[in-house]
Amino acid sequence: MNKLMKKETFNKLIPVICTLGILTFISGCGTASESVTSTGMVKVGSMNVETDPGYTDISPRESVIENFVSDEGLCRIDKYESYYDVTLDYENGTPSEVGEAYARTLLKAVPDYEEIFEPYLYENIRGLFNGREINYDALEKRIMTLEASIREEYRNEIEGFAYAMAAGAEGYCEDGKLSYIEAITMQMIPDALRPTACSALTVGGSITETGERISLRNLEWYLGSSEQMTQIHSVAHLIKGDKTITSIGVLGLLDMITAINDNGVFIGILDVGTVNEMPFVYEGKKCYTYEIRYALETFDNARDAAEFLNKESGDFTWCHNLLVTDETDAFCCENPTSEAVEAGRAIAVIRTCDSELMEGITWDTPDALCIVNTYATAGNQDGFTGQLGEINRFVKYNNYVKEAGIFSVADMKGIMAHEIVDQYEVPNVHNSGTVHTVIVDYATGDIHVAFTAGRCADDIPEYILVGNYGET
Repeated sequence: MNKLMKKETFNKLIPVICTLGILTFISGCGTASESVTSTGMVKVGSMNVETDPGYTDISPRESVIENFVSDEGLCRIDKYESYYDVTLDYENGTPSEVGEAYARTLLKAVPDYEEIFEPYLYENIRGLFNGREINYDALEKRIMTLEASIREEYRNEIEGFAYAMAAGAEGYCEDGKLSYIEAITMQMIPDALRPTACSALTVGGSITETGERISLRNLEWYLGSSEQMTQIHSVAHLIKGDKTITSIGVLGLLDMITAINDNGVFIGILDVGTVNEMPFVYEGKKCYTYEIRYALETFDNARDAAEFLNKESGDFTWCHNLLVTDETDAFCCENPTSEAVEAGRAIAVIRTCDSELMEGITWDTPDALCIVNTYATAGNQDGFTGQLGEINRFVKYNNYVKEAGIFSVADMKGIMAHEIVDQYEVPNVHNSGTVHTVIVDYATGDIHVAFTAGRCADDIPEYILVGNYGET
């Protein structure tokens, strides 16, 4: 029987619980204070959602509105109300041909795609330069150096896409069209420019109704000044031989942000900053979002994928976490750059439900793994101290999991329905930066997704079924 969320009592307590949890958390992080006070804290009203979301374990499917197919059949795009469903066929075409087919079919499906994406790209570029004059020569050098590091088949696909998209346009020029270099740059935003924040939770079979794992990944990203990213959600199916990858992300992008293969290996990226920051190094580095793609094509279990990606972490451009799960295992790859390791600031380690956590962190539920935008393993870089956003989310997840007890899919959906989204007084788990929330139910193989539409996510997000990882 589907279990509805149990919220009434907990919602009344959560403001007090979170406040006490945060105070306890801070006091355990090695501060010199003998006592913790409320200095600097501001009392606010309830930020909780009081309405029962009424979730069940079932999510509806949407109906196809329109479909578009490339001339040679290498790309098919089905338009749904909430997203675009993309199928790329690598069996009957070269990577370059698939990339070209994708770009041309995309422009049929979304004729104003360039007008949507190009402004977003430049908003990210301006963010990179942080108010300074943009040095386009330096930017192009960074992009082309990193692109050269990508495995040849993916690089050929990127270049095929850029060639077809640009139609001969060259150079950086903010004109509502995507040139060749701009179309290359858009494929490396997480690796060359940088994402924002995310969180993840996975619960093992010992605390689920079905006895099978359930994994959740909440993507928080810059939506764009006009919420451009909410207009081009996509679910892409990359079919190569007997292997299929399902990538939940943004239409036109070939990197992996949230993705699962047909063995159930599920990977999501989460940004991690470097304490006191460090210079960005791209020469001799790799793009981790494309190494994730390689891992999903290569490995049939989470352990091998996690070990591969953690071992490579020093070669990547940014410090980050990776959620890596399958039906039996769950891991967080705490992946620092080699520069952070050599400076003694971080270590590359794979965290599990049984790992020792750094001093001051409390997690009360065995067989459940929570990830936010900092490392958490004992001895690793501490990104919690002084960061109320990280502390708050970790404490809230801890309390939400305790409240749920034994999880159903409905309970996992409800994790994102506790708090008012459109408020900026208190850090919240489900916030205004949410792009999508993905839930993988390993009992059925079903992939449930809530896509943000408009300015910010709904307080009670609506989930739809976008597929099943075991079906090709």
